Amino acid sequence: MARERPPRLRLKLALAAVAGVILFAGFVALGIWQIERRSWKLGLIAAVNERVAAAPVAAPGPDAWASIDFDDDEYRHATATGRFLPGKSVFAQATTDYGGGFWLMTPLRDARGFTVLVNRGFVPSKDFAADDDLSGEPKTVTGLLRMSQPGGGFLRANVPAEGRWYSRDVAAIAASQQLGGPVAPYFIDAGSPLDHTPPPNAEMGAPPPGSVAYPVTGLTRIAFRNQHLQYALTWFALAGLVLVAAFVVIRHGRRHSA
Repeated sequence: MARERPPRLRLKLALAAVAGVILFAGFVALGIWQIERRSWKLGLIAAVNERVAAAPVAAPGPDAWASIDFDDDEYRHATATGRFLPGKSVFAQATTDYGGGFWLMTPLRDARGFTVLVNRGFVPSKDFAADDDLSGEPKTVTGLLRMSQPGGGFLRANVPAEGRWYSRDVAAIAASQQLGGPVAPYFIDAGSPLDHTPPPNAEMGAPPPGSVAYPVTGLTRIAFRNQHLQYALTWFALAGLVLVAAFVVIRHGRRHSA
């Protein structure tokens, strides 16, 4: 004949059941979220590949700025024609296959009457003569449209007054360089990663002096990690372990109440 479970045991089993339900629901929710993230990431990868390979279009003018966003415009192949503004460049910290250094950001006054920041490429130090190749003649820049990166880097805020930039914050750079308006809310990474072939010795280390012509363009990263399926399987596996643990607890409780 089955014995009645002691009140303390019933309480423990009830608390274990509640905890198990919460854990199971949480793990399943996280797994589903990772599946959704995987679907989003695959869509992003497909869209980026399509945009990068497409023929360049004119960089959006002021009339289109209000509708520009990351999902629809980031990495769009764009072109702009105008004159670079000498004495207005800034150096934003960068880490590339060429080692640590800086992105050379120079404003271009577009022939259509607005200014757009152009990432002219990677340079190894701030000693690079930013204005040496700015003749004042109109130039056409072709590259990838990038959205502004406000704030700074991880645990490091931009310090405009000291010329320390850890992200390419368009609005802050425009203000610090007194560019006036209108200034595009995006910047252009000059060159295309599809056309760039790094030298064989450029693997997270600076190439020998004289072996590379700076600034180096076409270094935009268009490869994205996609481990969401592994993460989803991990969460679902943890949910399964909760079910196994629940089965063991229930079986153990039945034996002690028998």
